[in-house]
Amino acid sequence: MNQVSHEIAALIEYRAFRNTDPPQLAEIWRSQHASRGLMQPMSVALLERYVLSKPTFDRDGLIVAADDEKLLGFAHAGFGPDSQGSNLCREQGVTSLVLTRPDADPQVARELLRRAEQYLTSHGATTLYGGGGYPMSPFYYGLYGGSELSGVLDSDTTQRELFLEARYRPCARSVILQRDLAGFRPVVDRQQMQIRRTTRLSTMIDPPSETWWDAVMFEPFERTRWTLSEREGGPSLASVYVWSLETMTGAWGVHAAGIVDLVVPDEQRRRGLATNLLGETIRQLQSQGISLVEVHVPEANAAARGVFANLGFQQVDASTLYCKA
Repeated sequence: MNQVSHEIAALIEYRAFRNTDPPQLAEIWRSQHASRGLMQPMSVALLERYVLSKPTFDRDGLIVAADDEKLLGFAHAGFGPDSQGSNLCREQGVTSLVLTRPDADPQVARELLRRAEQYLTSHGATTLYGGGGYPMSPFYYGLYGGSELSGVLDSDTTQRELFLEARYRPCARSVILQRDLAGFRPVVDRQQMQIRRTTRLSTMIDPPSETWWDAVMFEPFERTRWTLSEREGGPSLASVYVWSLETMTGAWGVHAAGIVDLVVPDEQRRRGLATNLLGETIRQLQSQGISLVEVHVPEANAAARGVFANLGFQQVDASTLYCKA
């Protein structure tokens, strides 16, 4: 650190969140360079609704850098769920986001990350995650990343470089795919026609959360579960969740929906069921005025990537979940 940086650092106070901070936190958020993965414009009301009101919020985990009365940036850290999704697991800590004003010294972001790590380890964390990836995603679902939290976006070079410099390593990769619904048509072939004759599509609006963690994560959002089953009844052949991406309307300029948690039981795979379910789901979203759909797919899942490619999805970004022991 040079002489100037030392002098700057000496003037900066790092402290826990205060109730008077939200206006400046929202201002810091709005000052960020335009990004497809960052919800804009941020307001105090939105910050309260989607972040500060969560039952998992701890003021000590939201660390701010202040130069007198002016906030220069913040880092927000929290914890993921236990294996049952019924409580926090403090062994797994997540630094969800580090944002600073564009004119802030880079050392501010480094120090914010260091203090976020200190907060997490002092509460028992033995593994640290950078960026957050569901279910290790205590905050900013729907506000960062788009339809899913799957790590730090490749397009977010500032945060990516920050975690790499702090010796985090990549532990999971996802590709981010989108489909413009103008002119969308479901796949039509012999296999798909047979599936349509023998199955039915069911819709459940605002389905009950299966775990406490999912209730915490998804409470602010409008979700729908689509299920494909045999016409005469029986267990689900395939299911998927879709949620309204109203939070991203300002950044994307269109009404969009996110596709998450596509499930096809092992014994039902390679029958074209995922293609059928997604095609019918997207067709109905199209009729509801949705213009764009997005999905995050693990980079290693070639089968899922193939299904979405067959439906006309194209890659727009990628993301990396970073971790550090």
